[in-house]
Amino acid sequence: MHQLRGAIIPVTPFQQNCTILWDDASKRGFVVDPGGEADRILAAIDELGLIIERILLTHGHMDHAGAAAELAEALRVRTPDATLLLEGPDRRDQFLLDDLETQAARYGFAARNVVPDRWLQEGDTITLGVHRFDVLHCPGHTPGHIVYINRSARLGLLGDVLFQGSVGRTDFPYGDHAALINAITTKLLPLGDDFQFLCGHGPGSTIGAERRHNPFLR
Repeated sequence: MHQLRGAIIPVTPFQQNCTILWDDASKRGFVVDPGGEADRILAAIDELGLIIERILLTHGHMDHAGAAAELAEALRVRTPDATLLLEGPDRRDQFLLDDLETQAARYGFAARNVVPDRWLQEGDTITLGVHRFDVLHCPGHTPGHIVYINRSARLGLLGDVLFQGSVGRTDFPYGDHAALINAITTKLLPLGDDFQFLCGHGPGSTIGAERRHNPFLR
């Protein structure tokens, strides 16, 4: 059975949920939002016995992308025969990825600027064996924020768009609260009440629970 499995590793002082997803039969997987502590992420990959095919980014903040360059470099050295792609977010977050070192330095930890192998945009798909993830553009927290939606597994990786009981911050110079709420309302809520999601910080939830209880969506 090609079941989708997952593990969450909270990284950085911001306790960002770096997520590893893999196909249980093939042991091939991908890492979403490696914000820091690449050694811990690598140790988890080793413990699980996985071959990582992709590193995926939801957006360009340092707590989500700060270790992407280091992790990609390490994985390519360790598995030189495997194809590893670093993909996402939408190109509208390039200014943030170009500034990761400076972002992190403000908070007293290290990060490396990174250039993805491929920018992603709404309508793109990511496949992991039989598992397919659709890319949706959900701006507001950052201009180029994207999410990854697996409709058959009823699972979404939402980064910092929607949380249990909250939504992503928009008090940045480039933030747009109206755009964020519009993306949640028009793209995420229609996924259905039973749709589960993992988010960038804290516990996951379901679309139905947030529709009923999230004060930002009333």
